[in-house]
Amino acid sequence: MVTFETKVWEKDWRYILKGDYLDKMILRCNYPFTKKILIINNVDDRVQVSKFAEEKVNDGVIDAYYFAEDYADVVLNYFKIDKTSFDGGYYYSIAELVSIYLCDTPFLLHFSSDSLLQKNHNQWIDKAITIFSRRTDIIVANPTWDFLFHEAQQESISELDDFYVGQGFSDQCYLIRMDVFKNEIYGENNLQSDRYPQYGGRLFEKRVDSFMRNHDLFRITSKDVSYIHRNFPTSRIWSILNIYIKYIIKKRLS
Repeated sequence: MVTFETKVWEKDWRYILKGDYLDKMILRCNYPFTKKILIINNVDDRVQVSKFAEEKVNDGVIDAYYFAEDYADVVLNYFKIDKTSFDGGYYYSIAELVSIYLCDTPFLLHFSSDSLLQKNHNQWIDKAITIFSRRTDIIVANPTWDFLFHEAQQESISELDDFYVGQGFSDQCYLIRMDVFKNEIYGENNLQSDRYPQYGGRLFEKRVDSFMRNHDLFRITSKDVSYIHRNFPTSRIWSILNIYIKYIIKKRLS
């Protein structure tokens, strides 16, 4: 019923694919995913990254991995998106669009590589899917970000038993309905969506936010479950960074 997906790129694939970071990332979701996939985007050495991704497949951590560039043209054509329309946001967006295109389950759970769910035994995914079945105007669900439950409540317009209901969209983490997101919904604009970083241009999350606001669609945010979002260091001095990678991963997973 649900596909798990995350993505990596040149500056973070070592954090995700070396060691057991990806393993723990999935296990913390506490959910029997139908499929688990990895999208690889904009890396320097495909052969090297493939080697580590293949190990994750062989170990049963993920079921498959895909290179975004191999599907980019067909995906842009499928969603009727002109590549030049991203205004600099192409590499911030193509992996997410590819994962949606490739998803063959009713729901997709996405985590950015630098977002990690807290340890929990909460059934927020099942609860969200139940709400999806009852409310056609709710198309996205997510945990609260960085334990800022008060902020999530302030941004909401109403509440359900286990979730705050509001507008807005983030590509850090989302559980989405494929019956909506598989359609040509990525070409709209809304002035309220201009709050996203300018360097990202018309990136994926801005396009989704615009669509949701234009059509009075909502997301639900868990009152009990949170993920942590912290950017990984992006230094290219890998001989030194490999030591730091092990430290960062150990600290995050503790």
